[in-house]
Amino acid sequence: MDKRKGILLLAVALLVTAFFVFDVGNYLTLANLKAQQAGLDAWREANPWLSILVFFCVYVLVTALSLPGAAIMTLAIGAVFGLVTGTILVSFASTLGATLAFVIARFLLRDSVQSKFGDKLQAINEGVEKDGAFYLFGLRLVPLFPFFVINLAMGLTTIRTWTFAWVSQVGMLAGTLVYVNAGTQLAGIESLSGIVSPGLILSFVLLGVFPLIAKKILAGIKARKVYADYPKPAAFDRNLVVIGAGSGGLVASYIAAAVKAKVTLIEKHKMGGDCLNTGCVPSKALIRSARFISNVKRAEEFGFKQTTTDFDFAEIMERVSGVIKKVEPHDSISRYNSLGVEVIQGEARITSPYSVEVNGRSYTTRNIIVATGARPFVPPINGIDSVDYLTSDNLWKIRELPERLLVLGGGPIGCELAQCFARFGSRVAIVEMAPRLMIREDPDVSSLVVERFVDEGVDVLVGHKAKEIRVLDGEKQLVAEVEGKEVTLAFDQLLVAVGRAANTTGFGLEELGVRITRQGTVEINEFLETNFPNIYACGDVAGPYQFTHTAAHQAWYASVNALFGTFRRFKADYSVIPFATFTDPEVARVGLNEQEANARGLSYEVTTYGLDDLDRAIADSEDHGFIKVLTVPGKDKILGATIVGEHAGDLIAEFVSAMRHGFGLNKILGTIHIYPTWTEGNKYAAGNWKRAHAPEKVLQWIERFHGWRRG
Repeated sequence: MDKRKGILLLAVALLVTAFFVFDVGNYLTLANLKAQQAGLDAWREANPWLSILVFFCVYVLVTALSLPGAAIMTLAIGAVFGLVTGTILVSFASTLGATLAFVIARFLLRDSVQSKFGDKLQAINEGVEKDGAFYLFGLRLVPLFPFFVINLAMGLTTIRTWTFAWVSQVGMLAGTLVYVNAGTQLAGIESLSGIVSPGLILSFVLLGVFPLIAKKILAGIKARKVYADYPKPAAFDRNLVVIGAGSGGLVASYIAAAVKAKVTLIEKHKMGGDCLNTGCVPSKALIRSARFISNVKRAEEFGFKQTTTDFDFAEIMERVSGVIKKVEPHDSISRYNSLGVEVIQGEARITSPYSVEVNGRSYTTRNIIVATGARPFVPPINGIDSVDYLTSDNLWKIRELPERLLVLGGGPIGCELAQCFARFGSRVAIVEMAPRLMIREDPDVSSLVVERFVDEGVDVLVGHKAKEIRVLDGEKQLVAEVEGKEVTLAFDQLLVAVGRAANTTGFGLEELGVRITRQGTVEINEFLETNFPNIYACGDVAGPYQFTHTAAHQAWYASVNALFGTFRRFKADYSVIPFATFTDPEVARVGLNEQEANARGLSYEVTTYGLDDLDRAIADSEDHGFIKVLTVPGKDKILGATIVGEHAGDLIAEFVSAMRHGFGLNKILGTIHIYPTWTEGNKYAAGNWKRAHAPEKVLQWIERFHGWRRG
């Protein structure tokens, strides 16, 4: 350790030790303040300047060392020196002490913390660099954490010392004024009846409402800052303009129309977005056809000696197109027009926080919701543009079954489509950089899926990092690195399924200055507002979950907050988000799994039920998989549930309801489930938990009771 750091650390340690050894904290209590009030008043009258200097130095020392007692000292100063002198004294002493604590933390810890955790702190550093003063001002106005924590934490960032000092001085002033005023009122209490004096009541009311007032002030300052260059129209053409007619945009515009707002929905491509046209609907239609072929191949399991099927892949894909067309009316322009939504087809462009241009016409609007979705992410692999690769966007145009299909990506999309094409007869290899498929699920989950993939002929290549794509003598090849060695994989068709990137460019967000996160999504707060409070975002473009149902979930909050946020706003609730991967076996989950609970350091109990024991599963010849439930130790409260097996996406709904509405496994166990159904598996899982928590001592006494009754 640097010698100077060692000396400073020793000095700080000695001072802090002295504080506790000599029990200085016992003097910094409200009771002691009242007991010593008369003496302090007399001393201040006899030594006005000395008393100010002593209080100032002690206050600086307490705050610089992050010791307890600053709040009591503020009340004491108000009681001894009055409102004006007390406020000035505390304001400068607290700023100096906070700055010293900041400097000490920076000098002793910042370099080592940044060198060890710089990658994890990158987002904080970028935020401080971009908007550090405003961020600190917000913390000072509305202290989410104790001030001493803010002092130390900010010392570890890159904010300038002078900026920290002046922002702290201004930000803490209002709170200082309220606390000092409370001290002046405490000084006036002569008897028990003095506790209900109007002045004291006012002080504590101010202490309670100050964070609320400060929040409003801060929101107003933010609004003035971002809207400075954009004059607000005197009147608006629309209450709401929604950009993007996917799941989020459709729900948001529907809600607005339902509450009689004037709303315009703009879509540049197809109504229904990715889910209808290139995602959920076509993929599930394809999965259904592939599942039928799989069942035919398993004919002997169902008692048939022999069955065959003949198919044309082009007709399979035409069926998929037909399914899309059958669902299209649900999301059509005519339907939404009939619901009261004005639908415009064209490319929208946000020209100001209050105006959107489409097809050469500008519309003014009080609020905007961005629901532009996402697109398949194509990694920058050398040579990838030399082949006509497929993604989940253009896959549905092919009519010829690839003989050799290479799937890049072992997440939900890659796994679902890899299994489909293998069942149709393609020789499929799935390449994943991570050590296993479906890396966000527990290992026992992904291993079951991999086991089925291998049985069906899918070549599962995990731990393979794609490095280059090349074409040699007409043959397409992927060069991948595995355990430090290069391997070459030949293919006829490449399907890229490594994730999705939010659509945030090309319609005015960047020119306006709407903030984008490091993940490439629109930055939103808990109310789904961007840094422009009247511009909201929902769905894939905003994250954090890229599911159709979460886009619809967010759309409710975005539309209600946009239309009624002046009166009441709602924080988006992500506490219970279910999702499923529609492989065979299906994988569905809600809440935490084991690896997430371990990562958070949470204690939990695991209860499992094997679906090979379920009567209906046996009858259907689908007796494989399991239900796994995580609960609070010793309680039936559900932390999360994972189901692997037939109909998992449907079975998970009972656990979703339990978590959303706060009932546990005991209530599930006490619910009648139809026999024989798959849902009985949930009840049996709850039964396993109950057996594991049976009151053994009570049962022993009951056994004795029954023995006594028998005589």
